[in-house]
Amino acid sequence: MKKLIALFAVTTLASSVAIAGVALSGSASVSYDDEGPGSSSTTSYDADLTITGTAGDSNLIASYDMSGASLAATAVDLSTKIGPITVSADMHQTDESNLNDGDGDLKADVDDTGVTINLDVPIGDATIGLDNSGDVIISGTFSGVTISYAVDDNEVTGSANIAGMDVSLTNDDGTTSWSIGTTVSDVALTLNSDNDVSAAVGLVGNTMTISHIGAKTAVAETTTHYSKAASDAYTTAAISRSLTSGATLAATYSTADDSLTLKASVAF
Repeated sequence: MKKLIALFAVTTLASSVAIAGVALSGSASVSYDDEGPGSSSTTSYDADLTITGTAGDSNLIASYDMSGASLAATAVDLSTKIGPITVSADMHQTDESNLNDGDGDLKADVDDTGVTINLDVPIGDATIGLDNSGDVIISGTFSGVTISYAVDDNEVTGSANIAGMDVSLTNDDGTTSWSIGTTVSDVALTLNSDNDVSAAVGLVGNTMTISHIGAKTAVAETTTHYSKAASDAYTTAAISRSLTSGATLAATYSTADDSLTLKASVAF
């Protein structure tokens, strides 16, 4: 009996040690959308789970969609450090939509798995990265400004907090996009280069968010992507409230189709 108790204690300890390096997080929601006048209402469900395993300087993060009949992987990322070198592997092949339905889908799936090697070298605060396709990425933070440059793609991204404003800027081979976020008198404001504007404010225990989505011009078909149709500007008004049960309730009205969406969600 004593041997059995000792064996059980050792087994329990080993299990506890193994579980100590694993963290679970996730979210679930149910939404009712009346779809606007003249349309049939719809109810949708979503549930996601993320498993994070840590052993020293190594991490495995795997995300799953639990909405269907079985778990479906949505991301699997592994990273580890060897001295000044960080090795990261994207091990999940995303199944992209390839429909010519006016939203600019890829014509064919691309292989988005790969390995990236980052080297912390004594060049100021810069880090040099190299992926398995030969692309070189130089990144770092200088005087509070975070900059990344993808050499082969000719893409530069930068972000900084300037006078209380979070500013980000991207130049992708000559095409520039930007976004600004700040808080004024307890109102959180965001603005971007697509003429999208949003404002969020606390209101008697609720959060009210007003967003204006700017009109989008049509984008012509390319060798890799289908065309993207033009869209009109519209506005949404959302009110959400966190409940003592841990859930969040939200109601959103959209002028795009005069629809009202009710959503209950929980995250852990």
